[in-house]
Amino acid sequence: MKEFELKGINHLALVCRDFQETIDFYTITLGLKLIKNIDLPSGGKHFFIDIGNNNTLAFFWSTKAPESVPGISSVRPEAFLTGDIITAHGSMNHVAFHVPLEKLEEYKEKLVSKGVQTTPVLHHTDVPMSSFYFFDPNGILLEFAANLQSLDTLPAELKEKEAIFLK
Repeated sequence: MKEFELKGINHLALVCRDFQETIDFYTITLGLKLIKNIDLPSGGKHFFIDIGNNNTLAFFWSTKAPESVPGISSVRPEAFLTGDIITAHGSMNHVAFHVPLEKLEEYKEKLVSKGVQTTPVLHHTDVPMSSFYFFDPNGILLEFAANLQSLDTLPAELKEKEAIFLK
């Protein structure tokens, strides 16, 4: 029996710098749905975007929020040119969305046609996954990722590498 019966992530709560620009990016550019918008007593907003399968991405917006610091609170925009994708302890490096493998190239092309800069599709050798990355207007690194096989069915030698890494 598991100690805690976790059923997944209910939502991730991020901070955005521009309320309307963020809503437009997620609803118009990515085609997702705004499902809740709460006015906060401090004058800010807390809103939720439906990202599918009963999962949401939440944002806080406030004029009082400090600016992000690339390389500390978020990935630097030039990260994929330099290879330096490290961020500070307690920060969130990126958000990865599951997408169907057969749609990966199509989704990349759609984003590019909407003016979003993306990385090439990457075929990761350390996990059985293909993906590409892009930034939202707040500098939050996003990833569209397609698993090539279930992580539960990884070969023993890869699982062993993972176990050593996690120790």
